[in-house]
Amino acid sequence: MEEKSHDVLTPGPDESAIDTSRFTSPETGIEKNLAEVLADVMCVERVSIDSHFFDDLGANSLVMAHFCARVRKRADLPSASMKDIYRHPTIRSLATGLANATPVEPSVPAPSEAVTPVGTVRYALCGTLQFLLFLGYLFLAGIVADRGYAWVSAGSGVIDIYLRSFVFGGIGFVGLCTFPIAAKWLLIGRWTSQDFPVWGLTYLRFWTVKVLIHANPMIFFVGNPLYVLYLRALGARIGKGVTILSRNVPVCTDLLTVGAGTVIRKDSFFLCYRAHAGRIRTGRVTLGRDVFIGEKTVLDIDTSMGDGAQLGHTSTLYSGQAVPGGQSWHGSPAQLTQHDYLRVGPTACGTLRRAGFGLITVLQLFFLYVPLSVGGAYMLVTLVPALHNRLGSGTVEFTSLDLYIDALLLSLLLYFGFVVVGLAVMFTVPRLLNLVVKPNKVYPLYGFHYSAHRAIGRMTNIKFFTWLLGDSSYIVHYLRGIGYDLSRVEQTGSNFGTEVQHETPFLCSVGSGTMVADGLSIINADYSSTSFRVSQASIGSHNFLGNNIAYPSGARTGENCLLATKVMVPLEGEVREGVGLLGSPCFEIPRSVERDSRFDHLRGGDELRRNLAAKNHYNIRSMIFFLLVRWLHFFVLTMLGLANAELYDSYGHVLIAAFLVLSLGFTAVYFVLVERGIAAFRALQPQVCSIYDPYFWWHERLWKVPDTYLDIFNGTPFKNVIWRMLGVRIGSRVFDDGCYVTERTLTTIGNDCTLNAGSKIQCHSQEDGTFKSDRSTLGAGCTIGVGAHVHYGVTMGTGAVLAPDSFLMKGEEVPQHARWGGNPATEMRDAPDQPEALTRTG
Repeated sequence: MEEKSHDVLTPGPDESAIDTSRFTSPETGIEKNLAEVLADVMCVERVSIDSHFFDDLGANSLVMAHFCARVRKRADLPSASMKDIYRHPTIRSLATGLANATPVEPSVPAPSEAVTPVGTVRYALCGTLQFLLFLGYLFLAGIVADRGYAWVSAGSGVIDIYLRSFVFGGIGFVGLCTFPIAAKWLLIGRWTSQDFPVWGLTYLRFWTVKVLIHANPMIFFVGNPLYVLYLRALGARIGKGVTILSRNVPVCTDLLTVGAGTVIRKDSFFLCYRAHAGRIRTGRVTLGRDVFIGEKTVLDIDTSMGDGAQLGHTSTLYSGQAVPGGQSWHGSPAQLTQHDYLRVGPTACGTLRRAGFGLITVLQLFFLYVPLSVGGAYMLVTLVPALHNRLGSGTVEFTSLDLYIDALLLSLLLYFGFVVVGLAVMFTVPRLLNLVVKPNKVYPLYGFHYSAHRAIGRMTNIKFFTWLLGDSSYIVHYLRGIGYDLSRVEQTGSNFGTEVQHETPFLCSVGSGTMVADGLSIINADYSSTSFRVSQASIGSHNFLGNNIAYPSGARTGENCLLATKVMVPLEGEVREGVGLLGSPCFEIPRSVERDSRFDHLRGGDELRRNLAAKNHYNIRSMIFFLLVRWLHFFVLTMLGLANAELYDSYGHVLIAAFLVLSLGFTAVYFVLVERGIAAFRALQPQVCSIYDPYFWWHERLWKVPDTYLDIFNGTPFKNVIWRMLGVRIGSRVFDDGCYVTERTLTTIGNDCTLNAGSKIQCHSQEDGTFKSDRSTLGAGCTIGVGAHVHYGVTMGTGAVLAPDSFLMKGEEVPQHARWGGNPATEMRDAPDQPEALTRTG
């Protein structure tokens, strides 16, 4: 599709929105200077000091971000942030608020640790060694698989094959689990607090251990007592009765201390390391007894929490912060609150119950799952004559047409069979399991009800179907089918994005006219170290939810709310209605502004019906296209697998390793070509348009191109190569430990930047019925912290640092070597690890 020229982002508001009926002249010097800067940004002759920025002048957050950047560059004006703008929405009130604020130094770059660029030779050598280690691991896995398959296939009869699969599979599983543990102790020993550059030999050992730990199948036991045993084997000091639900595995485990009875909710980061200015820094994370860690939180290195302390959802502890025992903190950075986040009482759940649950898991694994996975395919080939004849040794030549026909039939059967059977299972089995889990009833952990609850969550959170149906009208029918209460929903064609998760779908309700962007996590289960309870989570009508939001049951939001990206949804206070909420902890902002309502006429009446019908037809074509794209990928892998079977007798384990390498390489190149082909190998341009504009529908297609393969390349030079192939303007020697970029061709990343795990650069925003996109630029040597989020239209100067879990709002300009942090991000003037304003201990 050819891109059309739309109303691209401009700094000024709509002229029609500016109220010129009344004018109040500045009375003080600061008012005069602020008014001059704002008039210049808005491209008008003058502005009244009593005019409301949003209601009277028609500005929006992007315009005011440019205004704040201009103010910070003026030596005669105090620094202003977006939080100041929302708190003081006129020139008069802003001038008073800034004048009464604590005096600060003039806005000059803070001392910064300069990135020491590594040589290209060392960078390339590290990547070469990483690739060789990867090949060696695959070669070793190929040898084991080769010998094991030969031994299993020598069995006679189903029972013999089952027993051989049980023995080989059990030994293989134990080997996969213990190999990373052994590698950690051999390569590292005990982790200590240290600092070392990336791309060196110390980093190579660090990366090797990190990759092996992440590839360990023990990750599937998160939420199980067996996972705690695994972390202990890696050196973590973890007490009794600890429940860990986060799949973000800590790497420097010897630096992790978790007291008895602690609960860590899902999507929390407690890695015990971070990357900063081209170096890896490791440090301790210490949690006392009975600590509670909420969902979507980040614990930076050198942080601690006392006994009975709590950290709410969407919150962060910066390096050096310590939460005293018995206190509750929330926010980014965290601050004291009186809210109790531990909302479910304890129940009987002793060591015997935990041990029994772990034992049952092991028995299921070794007697059911492992034999089926190891011997199931072989038994299927043996028992089904058609498959046996197709895959029999020497029956088909590698260049024969029969090979491709076999791959075609097998891939069609498996791929579309998964789609049909998967939908049937998700619409039936979870509903049966839900009959035994009653809302608002407290159940002990590690029992039948806990198993049923986790099974419901696993089955109904399969990402394939939300990926396929998200950003279209059909996601509504899917979510309703798995249990969501959407009986009063109004179709917009973009009610939900492609990333929606929950803990149980049967207690999720969404009001009429509400729209949700990507990254919504509905928290409708509460946990203690011994118990859990599910409860209703209700999102009001006519809301708009931005990206990466954790929405808990009991949220104090009602109708017609704007919940901004990464907002901490409040659990206390009055019910908010008709307002916007931004930040962590949140504060009120305008629900909408005149400039953002320009396309509202397209969202009702006959106009909506026509637009919705057109979008639905377009989305159907997109879904069919991507079903075929993923099937073609699966077809090629199936063909490679069958060819591998044909040549197996000649090459054995070497061919297994070669198959895995070719599969990974083909996957990366294939999906890069798909994405660039959709864009006709051209770069995107900044846009402002309605969600009913065909350009937006075309842009949604880019979001659907599968890219989970990128995670395999984290921490290697190959990630930069793939970003460059995808269109990112990326410099040399960038260290990417797990950053995600949404609009690749709108993003520029300078030399020697450091991008941490869980960070995101998002060059777009959808606000109700309006879509906006713009370029974001990171200068050379910038650092983006763990879980940080960079919005569109952002510029970060050379050597700038964004602290962990921060939200850098649209249009912000970060000066060179400045340090920003918080949600929303503002300048941090003190030491980066322990800023005075961010390290309160009581």
